[in-house]
Amino acid sequence: RLRLHDGKLIKDRRYHLRTYPNCFVAKELTDWLIDHKEAPDRETGIRLMQKLMDHYIIHHVCDEHSDYKDAKLLYRFRKDDGTFPLNKDVKVFMRGQSLYEKLVSVEESILKVREENSVKYQRTFLGCEMIDWLVQEGEAENRKEAVELGRALLEHGIIQHVSNRHHFFDSDILYQFWINFRRRRRLTELLNENSSCALSESPDSPFCLRKLNPDPGNTSFLSVQTNKEIKIVSAVRRSSITSLTGNSNPYFSTTPTLVFPPVAECNPKSVLKRPVTNEELLSPGAPYIKKTLTIVGDAVGWGFVVRGGRPCHIQAVDPGGPAAAAGMKVCQFVFSVNGMYVLHLDYQTISSLIMTGPRTLVMEVMEAIE
Repeated sequence: RLRLHDGKLIKDRRYHLRTYPNCFVAKELTDWLIDHKEAPDRETGIRLMQKLMDHYIIHHVCDEHSDYKDAKLLYRFRKDDGTFPLNKDVKVFMRGQSLYEKLVSVEESILKVREENSVKYQRTFLGCEMIDWLVQEGEAENRKEAVELGRALLEHGIIQHVSNRHHFFDSDILYQFWINFRRRRRLTELLNENSSCALSESPDSPFCLRKLNPDPGNTSFLSVQTNKEIKIVSAVRRSSITSLTGNSNPYFSTTPTLVFPPVAECNPKSVLKRPVTNEELLSPGAPYIKKTLTIVGDAVGWGFVVRGGRPCHIQAVDPGGPAAAAGMKVCQFVFSVNGMYVLHLDYQTISSLIMTGPRTLVMEVMEAIE
């Protein structure tokens, strides 16, 4: 969008005696994408712009066309006409991006490469350092407000404790930015956003800031201990979200490979070590943190299994699916689905809500603090 403004492709245009501010001509933009090597051909350029329309980023100036046409039609970025949806999640994301840009642009930044337990992590900071900086820079009125901001950033997946064991505290605990906002994506990556390989091949992905030297034996997607029998279940997607029936013959006696084929590991028995009640989850000071996950389903679904009831929990996660990419893990409890409180519902009802809802799924989950 900013490049199009600089190149004067976005400007006020007059059509049928009416002036439309800050818009672009679709055909000219397709030419621009090809000229600037953002798209190899017109067909790809059209698909890219359709992605932006589907994600509510651009629209036809009169909203008369729901699809992107490679013609002399006027379109506009929603950020240029005030129709971009600034809900709470988007505001937190933009605040995180603003803080990150400010931190990396100053000399002697608190963001550094640090080591903990013989593992190096990028863009890390101590919780108390971040609190000091937020108050000093006027980003927060006081330390309490700064802690609340840090917690919001963590719950929305923007920062995390380096080993994902703690919520955000005003202490010398080590955290890192989970998202690398400086990593500039090429537009064509949008067409591969649901591909697990696209993420794994890019160690500096804006979706997942990976460790510099991660422990290859550590994975958060095992739903049972490796010394127990694990049945193979076909990819846990929309068509099988309520089903745990799979091939009953193959068993793993050792740790299975999580890369090929992309199967979900699933135990017919509950993965929870013990039953948890709603009262326990919601009691003040309970060792649980709430996280917001935005999961964009692919052609076959979202890639996880819900089980239990009052509260329901995540039983299995497809390592190559959209849910895993969004940060979902087994043993998380389902707090809300698309804004609806669901702690009092059983898994059949929650599964139905998910399957009959929109493709973009917004879930709040509660995760135990180790």
